[in-house]
Amino acid sequence: MSLSVPDPAPPAALPPTLAERKRRLVSEELRETALQLLAVRGYDETTVDDIVAAAGMSRRTFHRYYASKEDVVIQLLADLGDQMRAELESRPAGELPAQSLRHAVTVAIDFCAGHHDAAKTLAVVRLILRTPVLHARSLERQSRWQADLAVVLAARLGLEPGALFPEVATRLAFVALNTALERWAHSDGRVDPMELTDQAFELLGPALLH
Repeated sequence: MSLSVPDPAPPAALPPTLAERKRRLVSEELRETALQLLAVRGYDETTVDDIVAAAGMSRRTFHRYYASKEDVVIQLLADLGDQMRAELESRPAGELPAQSLRHAVTVAIDFCAGHHDAAKTLAVVRLILRTPVLHARSLERQSRWQADLAVVLAARLGLEPGALFPEVATRLAFVALNTALERWAHSDGRVDPMELTDQAFELLGPALLH
């Protein structure tokens, strides 16, 4: 008779060190100060010197966390691509592509409009839309997210990487996402971007059948 020995439990994640917590707090304080100034004054009218003066820090400290004031805004959205990809990967097998993609892009909608401080996020979205350099960086980042989602969708549908349908479908999904966010921003938050997203995917449904 043999006794089976259970596999050892994986080690618990270590809590962040004091230095790590301090770095996170400094990064968040710089970001909050920068976003407030940028939203009120405008992107071109706000300098790094303005941000560090308001935060009571030095330029050296600022550049330890952010390469530029542009990065402060863009890094706020840094994790959304991974979250959308994870959502698409987790959708039930056999679910229609339109439904799976709607749930994936809803992650971004929920982050913006469902944020605990939606007014601040709305100001950031408006800042991105009206600032060409930020809008370009945002679209560049979205292009990478879209390509990642296309790979996941192709695998879900049993298609070869680079197949046309997943690329077209994910591009349309981001059109729906951006349309909803733009209308939300232009309405000063009065319209519901989640409802707009649902309406957009109802229109896209026939094109996303596979």
